Amino acid sequence: MSHTDQQFDQIAAICRDIFTKKMKDYGSSWRILRPASVTDQIFIKANRIRSIETKGVSKVDEGIRSELIAIVNYGIIGLIQLELGCSETDDLSYEKGLELYTKYLEEAKKLMMDKNHDYDEAWRTMRMESYTDLILMKIYRTKQIEDNLGKTLISEGIDANYFDMINYAVFGLIKMEEINN
Repeated sequence: MSHTDQQFDQIAAICRDIFTKKMKDYGSSWRILRPASVTDQIFIKANRIRSIETKGVSKVDEGIRSELIAIVNYGIIGLIQLELGCSETDDLSYEKGLELYTKYLEEAKKLMMDKNHDYDEAWRTMRMESYTDLILMKIYRTKQIEDNLGKTLISEGIDANYFDMINYAVFGLIKMEEINN
């Protein structure tokens, strides 16, 4: 499992690099997003992946890899927004944004490693399309919880779904790296 640990870190570094560059370019403009808007943004990314997988072709230059990275980053943004609430301005400093990003990325990794232990890395035998479908299912669950004003009877909350979306996207990115190497 140390191999998975290293692979997660490699993917995390790629995602973090893009997040930090976008924070430099745009600041924390994403702070105005309400949680439902973050969920919808992740939906757009996941739906595009499914469309590319189904059609076998993309007419826009960015492919599945960039969309999976975006799902990781928007998932973390969603977790930050759940913690801080949305804002009327881009009120988060670069340093604080990176600190929160790192906090949630580390939590996602810990959860992934714990589940990886219990499930014996079952994700490695899954098809790429299954990650997409599972992310979409988690999005629909999240939308339902949001529509229920965050209340659930028996299920995990929005945060758990964001963590799962992040980790399924990381699995997809790891698989893509393995195929390309």
